[in-house]
Amino acid sequence: QVQLVESGGGVVQSGGSLRLSCAASGSIFGAYTMGWYRQAPGKQRELVALLTPVGDINYADSVKGRFAFSRDVASDRLYLQMNSLKPEDTAMYYCYVGRPPPQEGYWGQGTQVTISS
Repeated sequence: QVQLVESGGGVVQSGGSLRLSCAASGSIFGAYTMGWYRQAPGKQRELVALLTPVGDINYADSVKGRFAFSRDVASDRLYLQMNSLKPEDTAMYYCYVGRPPPQEGYWGQGTQVTISS
């Protein structure tokens, strides 16, 4: 069982930056997938950045060039560096660690990001 706790959300002005962190209670070294999703009010949860099983990082088109996923294997932490933030980036951001199908993955409780125009 892995528990995930996000931090780093907040309110920033358009054009600003935030760095989200996700701390895992157990080792995530060798996890099948890991990354970040977000959900805006009234919308479905969507992928933001995901490290795939083959080592690629997939980004949503809307964040390419602005967001960067990284991880620290030694400390079992994931990060999401978010630059040039826009009001449409406002959402609850969730950390995710996946397991091979059909097993369910693990989700954090989320951290709120609000971008003011």
